[in-house]
Amino acid sequence: MSSNLEPDIVKRGFEWLSTQKIDSVKELSSTLSAHALWGLPNPYITRLILEQENDGSWNSSIRDTARACSALSTEGIVFMSSVKWLLARKRKNSWNRDVYDTSYALAALADTGTQDRSGCNWLYEHYCPSWEQVGTTSLLITALKKQDNLAKSKDFETFIREKAEWILSKRSNDGGWQHISTSNLALQALLLTGFKNKLEPSIRWLLKNVHESGSWGNQTDDVNATALTLSTLGLYNKT
Repeated sequence: MSSNLEPDIVKRGFEWLSTQKIDSVKELSSTLSAHALWGLPNPYITRLILEQENDGSWNSSIRDTARACSALSTEGIVFMSSVKWLLARKRKNSWNRDVYDTSYALAALADTGTQDRSGCNWLYEHYCPSWEQVGTTSLLITALKKQDNLAKSKDFETFIREKAEWILSKRSNDGGWQHISTSNLALQALLLTGFKNKLEPSIRWLLKNVHESGSWGNQTDDVNATALTLSTLGLYNKT
């Protein structure tokens, strides 16, 4: 495992994850993605696939299915039955008229090679003050940017850049966005949208906030927060 980013901290994070009981689709997906981004052996692939339902979904949940699809795509694995399941749940250009379901679904579709412009248009056209939160906006522009990249278009470029700059404007002086998981969503969105040169203080903030155990979390050690942080560090290292 080679990195310019405090390799001992990264190593300890993965060692801590390896000792945890990881069962939920959300945690399996984030842990799988972290291992893939660092090029590590990935026992979580089989474990996540074994959780899949016969209809291609995970837990008959849009978000869990989208998370699993995106995670498996990091290892080059795509189940078309899962893509079809997601597409079949779309109604009137969105998923449940919900920003989170729609953002997760669009990102997963992009990760698995499926364009969906009407869903992107729905997110863009319905953006409103109640969505103007760092985590929500980060998920939304991640979905739009992934779809734009897949379509090789710049349809949402101005909007994405405007919202990315807004996310940066909400960063605390210490480099973070208060909560570990929110900070990771913001950092991953900003890396995807081309703001790496602005993010060194935030990476230092992540490294500074590692727990003595080697994990991350707001107060207690947390599997998902740790996996998200390791993924962010991996993306930063690769971008």
